[in-house]
This record gives sequence, structure tokens and C-alpha cells, in this order.
Amino acid sequence: MVQAISDSKNRPGDPRNREVVHEAGDPQIGNLATPINSSGFTEAFINNLPAYRKGLSPGRRGLEIGMAHGYWLIGPFAKLGPLRDTDVANLAGLLATVGLLVILTICLSLYASSNPPNPIKTITTPRTPDALNTQEGWNEFSSNFLIGGVGGAGIAYLLISNLELLQNLFKIG
Repeated sequence: MVQAISDSKNRPGDPRNREVVHEAGDPQIGNLATPINSSGFTEAFINNLPAYRKGLSPGRRGLEIGMAHGYWLIGPFAKLGPLRDTDVANLAGLLATVGLLVILTICLSLYASSNPPNPIKTITTPRTPDALNTQEGWNEFSSNFLIGGVGGAGIAYLLISNLELLQNLFKIG
């Protein structure tokens, strides 16, 4: 039976060869190659994210990732939080965002001190950053994550607090 299945791989007309999910390397790891994660578009997209982009220092990675997190986290806190209908909703959102960023930075620092394993190369991320193999790299990443996060939250706070001014500034006609 096993030999018949192995022989079917050489026949393109066999229905078993029309499967779209295949193992990517060791099948016991559970990393599967699908049309989504093994496409060139997905690999290019993920490898252009700051976590995997070539040539970035851990500090720059942390700054970019923190800036994005701080910028986007303030919205849910300001618009969905318990003070959403008050005059201080945006300030409460900013303070909640900064609080969460501090908690996340503490978590990153704890992870850095736990002697983390080297990043695993997968089908989607064949080039993992070497700079995050050390505790110093993770500490630099986490400290710059906080700086970027607070900066991103501050910019988002200024934008949503002055939204009416910005709308009037760019009003056409």
C-alpha cells in the first residue's frame, strides 16, 4: 500500500497529486506549504515587515514596530473605552495606550532575559534576523519599542485631538 502511494507521486493524473497543501520540510513540525503562505507575494510582504527586513538593527526594528503599535492602539482605547463620551476621551486613550506599551515593554524585557531560542526559519520567513539571537539585541529592541510606541501614540493623539482643525485646513471649496 505504501509503495502504491509513493508511486502515485510520479503520475500527474492521479487525484492524490492535486492536493494544494504539502509539508514544508519536516512534516512533524507542522509547517505546511499552502498556496497562500508559499506564494511569492506573501513572502515578499512578510519579508518587508520590520521584524524580518534585511539590514535593520534591533533598535530600528523596535522603533518601527513600536511606532505602529502606539499609533493604532490609541483608537480603540479612545473611541471604545469607558470615557468615550467625555471631553477627556482622547487623553484617556493616550494614557491607556502608554500603559499598555509599558506592560508590553516589560514583557519584551522579561523575554529577553529568558535566553530566548534562535528564530525558526519557515517557508514564509527563510531569512530570520541574526540580531535577535542575543539578549542585548532583544533589550535594544524592547527599549526602542517603548520609545517608538510612545511617539506613535503621541502623534495619533495630536491628530485625533485636532481632527476638526485638520478637516478645516484641508477643506476644498
